[in-house]
Amino acid sequence: MYRNRRVIAVIPAHNEAAKIGRVLTRIDRDLVDLTLVVDDGSTDATADFARRRGAEVLSLPTVVGVGAALRAGFEFARQRAFDLIVILAGNNKDDPAEIPRLLNPICDDTADFVIGSRYLPGGSAGGDMPLYRRLATRMHPWLMGRFARQPLTESTNGFRAFRTVLLADPRINLDQRWLDSYGLEVYLLWKVLKLGYRHAEVPCTKTYPARRLGITKMTPIIGWWSILRPVFWLGLGLRR
Repeated sequence: MYRNRRVIAVIPAHNEAAKIGRVLTRIDRDLVDLTLVVDDGSTDATADFARRRGAEVLSLPTVVGVGAALRAGFEFARQRAFDLIVILAGNNKDDPAEIPRLLNPICDDTADFVIGSRYLPGGSAGGDMPLYRRLATRMHPWLMGRFARQPLTESTNGFRAFRTVLLADPRINLDQRWLDSYGLEVYLLWKVLKLGYRHAEVPCTKTYPARRLGITKMTPIIGWWSILRPVFWLGLGLRR
C-alpha cells in the first residue's frame, strides 16, 4: 500500500514485447500493490514477457483500442476494490519513479485526478520527441482549456492517477464505443474538469524510444481525430 491506499498500475499494451519488460522492471513494488497489463490483442509475446516480470495480465481476444483496453482495466480495478488507479504507457515512455508525484496530491487530499505534464517546470518532453507531436501536445491542451474554461498544459498525456471512486459517478459514461480509441483519456479529463472534481498537474518526464523500436501506434488522421473529437463533441454538447 502507498500511504494507506491500495494502488493498481494499469498498463495498456499492444505488441510491446520489445518494451514491456523494461516498463515493469522499473516499477517500485512498494508504490503499487498490483500491476495489470491489459494486452490489447497482441500477436507477439507481450503477455508472456509481462507475466515473467510479475505483472497480472488481462488478455483481450482481439484488438479493441487503447480506450477499450483501459476501460477493461478500470473495471478490473473496481471489482478488486483498489483505491487509486495509475496509468502508464506500455512502450516505456513514462518514468515509474515519478509515480509518487501523481499519488501524493491525492493522498494529501488536494486532488482527485492528477496528470503528468512534460511542460511544467521540472518536466521534460525529451529531445527525441517528433516536432509534429510537440506541436500537437501543445495545441490540444490550449484548445481543450478554451472549451473547458480552465488553463491546461497537458490533456493527452496518459501518465495519470485518480481515485477509483470517480468511475462510480453516473455522469461519467466510459462505456461508449466512440471512446474505444484514444478519446477515452480525453473524455475522462473533460468530465473531471466539468463536474468539479479537483484536478492537478505535476511535472513529469516523457521519453521517446529509438525509432527502430517504434515511436507510436497512432494512425495519422484517424488517431488524431479520436483525440480531438471529444473536445468538440463534448464542448458543443453533442455527446455526454
